[in-house]
Amino acid sequence: MHLTIELLYSFAIFAFVSSITPGPNNTMLLASGVNFGFFQTIPHALGVSLGFMAMVLAVGLGLGAVLEAFPSIYSFLRYAGAAYLIYLAWKIATSGPLESGSHVNSRPLSFLGAAAFQWINPKSWVMAIGAITTYTPSEGYIYNVVVVAACFAVVNIPCVLSWAGFGSALRRFLTKRSYLHAFNITMAILLIMSLYPLLESSGV
Repeated sequence: MHLTIELLYSFAIFAFVSSITPGPNNTMLLASGVNFGFFQTIPHALGVSLGFMAMVLAVGLGLGAVLEAFPSIYSFLRYAGAAYLIYLAWKIATSGPLESGSHVNSRPLSFLGAAAFQWINPKSWVMAIGAITTYTPSEGYIYNVVVVAACFAVVNIPCVLSWAGFGSALRRFLTKRSYLHAFNITMAILLIMSLYPLLESSGV
């Protein structure tokens, strides 16, 4: 069965719901929008979308089978992702107002950094594997994988940009140092809380 319009429509709904709901990427984009502004966060957002598109392609073209054959690789990626998320949470928690010295060495996550993060982000793996196993017919498989990956990026980009935009809009309400500090602490806690499904599935 080829990738039909009906299946593509169902997939677009899946891509939208999984892209717009809270998770590590969207939490970081919201915090980046608040701390650095919308335009400075765009490379981060594009790195999320295009990095994830590359992951979907890789999973569809054989990486998923490799991970299934060698589950220890996936376990390593999950724990590496957990460690990096904790580091990012600390970076967010210790961020400060743009005019303060705490931002002298602080900058938004880069395009390449955001793209690389997808490979150790537990939610990204779940989304990529779900997209391939559920919405990619075997007939014309390679073509379908490319279409699914491209469509996911098209749906994902406005979703992640909306989180950055929402964060940027919040900047006007977080001009006081104490307000911004409280916001960053909250975002750091939420980022760490996003590890719960990872640790639960690992039996930790």
